[in-house]
Amino acid sequence: MTSTRTPFPATAFATLAAAEANHWWFRARNRVLLWVLAKQVGKFNSFLEVGCGTAFVLEGVHKAYPNAELHGSEYFEEGLVHARERLPSATFTQLDATVMSEVSRYDVIGTFDVIEHIEQDQLVLNNLARALKQGGALLISVPQHRWLWSEVDQYACHVRRYTRSELIGKVEVAGLRIKYVTSFVSFLVPLMWLSRMKRHKGGYDPMIEFQVPGWLNKGLELVMKTELALLKFGVTLPVGGSLLLVAEKV
Repeated sequence: MTSTRTPFPATAFATLAAAEANHWWFRARNRVLLWVLAKQVGKFNSFLEVGCGTAFVLEGVHKAYPNAELHGSEYFEEGLVHARERLPSATFTQLDATVMSEVSRYDVIGTFDVIEHIEQDQLVLNNLARALKQGGALLISVPQHRWLWSEVDQYACHVRRYTRSELIGKVEVAGLRIKYVTSFVSFLVPLMWLSRMKRHKGGYDPMIEFQVPGWLNKGLELVMKTELALLKFGVTLPVGGSLLLVAEKV
């Protein structure tokens, strides 16, 4: 699968920065990521987010771990403008993850809905593994299931949607040991499938992803809170729009 679109327009980051704090998807994903970080990793001194965008996730990490040394890297300078405004205490760098050269630098590295945009994802995973300290942890989230591929993925410049075995295999090739894997956005898969398979007359308008009525936004977030409760209870979900993985450098 390949994306037929050019890279994100600069205005995309302004849209994200304005929407993330109130949009069900970004709020729900942060809750899941921060719970997994606490459950599977615990305490750490240094954290790097690769592909940090506007630093919405990194801001959440800062609130949960106020004493941690936080770093964010982003390919697009436009994203970093918003990231620096949102979290001035963190260190931000413009970086192409395919040429990342750091060695044994970070306790934790997170990359959330990023590597699906990159043709050379194995190279990036190798670089991230090398940048981890011994005993460090890698957290990854990606879109899942090839049968959910649609024009939404094309607009977002996705190269692929992952299968569970594909992501696990590539992380293991990078030399890391898998600690935890689960799907999420599981209860909403039927709704996602119907929405993604719908043909948009006149072309796909990406702004519809952000134009969610308030009642629906609250309802979708409530569904995601229910999913998180199941994860906390020890359930791992086999199917979902997204896949989350934690791996360790041993």
